[in-house]
Amino acid sequence: MNELVYPRERTLGLITLVLGILTWLVLIVGSAGIALAFLLVGFFLYLFAQSALIAHIKGNGVELSAEQFPDLYAQFKACCERLGIDSPPEAYVLNGNGGLNAFATKFLGTRYVVLMSDVVDAMAKHNDGVSFYLGHELGHLRMKHLNGHLLRWPVLWLPLLGAAYSRARETTCDRHGLACSSTPEGAARALAALSAGSERWQDLDVAAYLRQTKHTSGFWMSFHELTAGYPWLTKRAARVMDTEAAMPKRSIGAYLLALFVPYAGRLGGAFGMLIMVYIVGVLAAVAIPAYQDYTVRAKISAAVFESENTRQVLAGYYENNQVVPESLEVIGMNAELADGSPMYLDSDNMVLTISLSAGDIIFTPQIDENDHIFWNCTNGEGIKDSQLPAACKNMNSDY
Repeated sequence: MNELVYPRERTLGLITLVLGILTWLVLIVGSAGIALAFLLVGFFLYLFAQSALIAHIKGNGVELSAEQFPDLYAQFKACCERLGIDSPPEAYVLNGNGGLNAFATKFLGTRYVVLMSDVVDAMAKHNDGVSFYLGHELGHLRMKHLNGHLLRWPVLWLPLLGAAYSRARETTCDRHGLACSSTPEGAARALAALSAGSERWQDLDVAAYLRQTKHTSGFWMSFHELTAGYPWLTKRAARVMDTEAAMPKRSIGAYLLALFVPYAGRLGGAFGMLIMVYIVGVLAAVAIPAYQDYTVRAKISAAVFESENTRQVLAGYYENNQVVPESLEVIGMNAELADGSPMYLDSDNMVLTISLSAGDIIFTPQIDENDHIFWNCTNGEGIKDSQLPAACKNMNSDY
């Protein structure tokens, strides 16, 4: 059944999966585990929200069965057989309150397909109209679209990529809906009901409707599709009439503008903003500490380089006189770096300490087998091991 999968979905699915896993690894390692706390909080929020949805479905919906709405149940079973689904999910009809819709969901291993009552009523005069909607939602479950979402989640908000992957999945599911329909025109009419409404879809001129795809190549039409999770309905209808149908080219300028618009998810609005706030919070947990470490490491590197001459003079003085000078001034060296950071010399053991704004860097003299002095660089109070630059960690220079 490879023909049921829109080719771009495989490519985009692989890209988002690989990038998502890499991003999770970076977030977890870079935040020293803080991202795991965000993940745990997100899981509990999902658990409670999803449990409320499932409870609503089971408590207020009507479960399809051989006894309950046998005509719909027969279409459901037939569609599962056509798609090779051996273990059908639970199926329900739920009051749609005027909305033509259906959806698939999953909770703790149990899969559900839900038809809104308005879809059922609207398709009452369509021989297999409900079958298209059932097939579409079964497509989400068959393709396991709900399984890998968490792994991909960190990158699905990326401009162009997240929306493109969502649209590719919807096109794949439309092909599943087509497979459950008796004719391509029947599938197109079922889709067109989302445009024409619950009654007028019957009088729709399908050919004229499909010609409307020519309008989708304009700048604003292209832009809004590139930032949306669904293709335009006219395109979806055209693709079920002919899965190889060529679509009008999108505006290049629309791609450039869409590059600056993160994908906020299908719900958009306030929910999309919450997602963005969550993402920014996780990224900040990683980026801020990483940036702080970077700036401290740069200051330490500068201090190591700038104090090199002082260490050379100290080593030379000791090798020539076999005593530690009482102060840096005695050997003619400035006790401050160029930025004003003070340097302190311990006259007992010749340990040199540089006091930076971030903390202390300590240079400890060592004598090798040739009685030459080299220096070890370590972190003092206020500076973490991770903030030491390579030049400091690997210091083992002979003077």
